[in-house]
Amino acid sequence: MTESERLGAIEDIRQLRAKYWRGVDSHDGILVRSILAEDCVLDYNGCMTDPTSGVDHMPVMNLVLTGRDSWQTDNLEGPKIVTVHQGHQHEIDVTGAATAEGIWYFTDRFFMPVGGPFSRFTGYGRYHETYEKHSDGWKLKTTRIERLWVESS
Repeated sequence: MTESERLGAIEDIRQLRAKYWRGVDSHDGILVRSILAEDCVLDYNGCMTDPTSGVDHMPVMNLVLTGRDSWQTDNLEGPKIVTVHQGHQHEIDVTGAATAEGIWYFTDRFFMPVGGPFSRFTGYGRYHETYEKHSDGWKLKTTRIERLWVESS
């Protein structure tokens, strides 16, 4: 792989990650599924847990989604949670012609509907991911969130 190809792969993966967060924040399941590998594994266990106190702010989020079609945000009824994700520095290592892995620092904010378990949540952490290149571009293969700090009210 040439340096230009490696840098191109990194940029493609950066765009993939941006689309993921945009899809999550806009409740666009079609967009999110478009960047997922068909056999992806998305591990959200502990993703809302304060690593200092051990308090899990949203136990319903402790799940592992397996396969692209397991991502469902379309046609949700009732008040929606507003989320805002911001990705920061990234470390992407292209490990082969069609494989890569990455770590992304991020901040996410949740604004809950009235009557929720909390009104606001701000989390800080890292996504640990792997990617595969398919005929239609790079896809997210696996993800796991490492939570570093949370603030809720």
